[in-house]
Amino acid sequence: MLVPVFTLKLNHRILPRTVALGQYDGTHPCLAGATQAGKVFIHNPHARGQHVSANRMMQSSQDSDISLLNINQGVSCLTAGVLNPQLGYDCLLVGTQTNLLAYDVYNNSDLFYREITDGANAIVLGALGDISSPLAIIGGNCALQGFDHEGNDLFWTLLVGSEDFDIRVFKEDEIVAEMSETETITALSPMYGSRFGYALSNGTVGVYEKTARYWRIKSKNHAMSIHAFDLNSDGVCELITGWSNGKVDARSDRTGEVIFKDNFASSIAGVVEGDYRMDGNTQLICCSVDGEVRGYLPGSQEMKGNLMDTSVEQDLIRELSQKKQNLLLELRNYEENSKQAELSAQVNEADGQRGVIPANTQLQTALSVNLGSDSQAAHVELCISTSNDTIIRAVLIFAEGIFEGESHVVHPSLQNLSGRIQVPLTPPKDVPVDLHIKAFVGYRSSTQFHVFELTRQLPRFSMYALSSPDSAPEPLSFVNFTISERVQRVVMWLNQSFLLPEDAEFQSAPFQVCFTSLRDAGQLCIKIQPSGEISISTDDIDLAGDIIQSMASFLAIEDLQVEADFPVYFEELLKVLVKVDEYHTVHQKLTADMADHSNLIRSMLVRAEDSRLMGDMRNMKKRYMELYDLNRDLLNEYKIRCTNHTELLNNLKSVNQAIQRAGQLRVGKPKTQVITACRDAIRNNNLNMLFRIMRVGTASS
Repeated sequence: MLVPVFTLKLNHRILPRTVALGQYDGTHPCLAGATQAGKVFIHNPHARGQHVSANRMMQSSQDSDISLLNINQGVSCLTAGVLNPQLGYDCLLVGTQTNLLAYDVYNNSDLFYREITDGANAIVLGALGDISSPLAIIGGNCALQGFDHEGNDLFWTLLVGSEDFDIRVFKEDEIVAEMSETETITALSPMYGSRFGYALSNGTVGVYEKTARYWRIKSKNHAMSIHAFDLNSDGVCELITGWSNGKVDARSDRTGEVIFKDNFASSIAGVVEGDYRMDGNTQLICCSVDGEVRGYLPGSQEMKGNLMDTSVEQDLIRELSQKKQNLLLELRNYEENSKQAELSAQVNEADGQRGVIPANTQLQTALSVNLGSDSQAAHVELCISTSNDTIIRAVLIFAEGIFEGESHVVHPSLQNLSGRIQVPLTPPKDVPVDLHIKAFVGYRSSTQFHVFELTRQLPRFSMYALSSPDSAPEPLSFVNFTISERVQRVVMWLNQSFLLPEDAEFQSAPFQVCFTSLRDAGQLCIKIQPSGEISISTDDIDLAGDIIQSMASFLAIEDLQVEADFPVYFEELLKVLVKVDEYHTVHQKLTADMADHSNLIRSMLVRAEDSRLMGDMRNMKKRYMELYDLNRDLLNEYKIRCTNHTELLNNLKSVNQAIQRAGQLRVGKPKTQVITACRDAIRNNNLNMLFRIMRVGTASS
């Protein structure tokens, strides 16, 4: 358990996810955090009374332990660590939406100050691959960049699909693993070995072991910070989570069970660890947005108390009491059912149906495609029914990513009770989903109901209805590839991945199967030849990639190269690339104009001050009026530059998503090669080569 050892109240509000702990002189740990006024505070309780003065740093008038670092921009990320091993102490790294500052706190000087056109949304510090020096790795809107202590850009890679809810594992610039989630990933935390914690924007936190999810929980609050810390001295780190409602909890890495919790008066800003008291013990340090800081020490194995509302023993007693009440209630239900069974033999069989259902009662489920009507959109229909004359009183369905809140309840009125319930499903994405179903089954007059539980998987491409090849024109876009697999195996994949009628049969190749999307009525055709050639025709490049990845996974295909052509999509991409070039040109021109205006302002300010010193008030007033107008023009140019920068980033995202889509059409090494080759083509501004790579997967003729 955790034991509180200190509490601090800083007179500064802290921005969420911008807390770091570093030894900026190599000895004394100091707490750093970003404030709302474009500043970073550094709390150093170990050097009270020391005067700090320089161009960026100033002493806080409110607290002698705190120094403020002027950034003059909104801080988006912050961390601390050793960037230059020769210095022997930590530096402070501060990221904004336009720049990265590496700051030597001890010497009060900049290590480097770099413009980051892609923005800095996240930052970590460490070693990468074969690069000898530590890197500050910046996660922007579209790319990952790595800088050494001199500000040299030693690493750059496209961050493909940064908003598609995927966790991607990179080995240098190669993607080696991908895990799909249901919402945007907001935090990742290494635990030990290949185990790591994660948090999503919808309030979900959990733990992965390699690519397999160990556990997850969902809260109505948002996880602001996660951190791995061994709080019970057993050698295994627990997952510490700071929440938006001010709660801090620790969960077992194995089960997700809460083993510690505490509460702050406001949202948590960050969770870090370090020997802040310099007594040889590592403390867990939690900071809230209103500036409250608490430090905790891990408790010994013998300790029984914690900071929960009650002790461990009281919690255990309460849990056992609750189990006792549940068992007593269940026993009473069984006794009531037994009495009703006895009465049914003596009085009337219908009266006995109030509590007892036949022993052979089964809950049956069926999935089918419903093409919809004028009043209802096309959807997948889940039909839940019983095997006899019993009725379904209510149904609870838990499904990831389909329902708001991930759950859905159907509770028919008494007049509409029956043994059959139909539930419309409209999954927004093409991913396989497990439907966890709980149904209350009994009779109309029942006062107790039997709960049936079962799980049914919704196929990945359930939102596509089988159609006739002649029902609509075949799409112009296509993907062609060849596999060395029996046709029967491909048919097995079709039956597992789509909702096909039971009487649908496919003779030996060649054959063609066509589908219509229930979302947008788009067409999908799959042709299979006896030689193993497969052609997928669809105008949706995302769908084509999903089908290829699904088929490759089912058939255990490690490497797959394809030929692809999406003329409409490629034409739109060309327009985006032209816009990117235009925005780059405008950005460079605006930057140069602002630099010229800045120099002119400095010169004009000197002239105005010269006039003031010489007593020439007329010229001084004239100079200051010109200065005012010039400053206004400079502000307007800055607004234009910000708008241009936003549009540039949006178009760069579209380019990166296009490269990801081209990669998704391949499997294994060809996928990595396509992404790398596309990146090189963009770097060399060779658009013809880029489109050739996207089509055939290689730059060579």
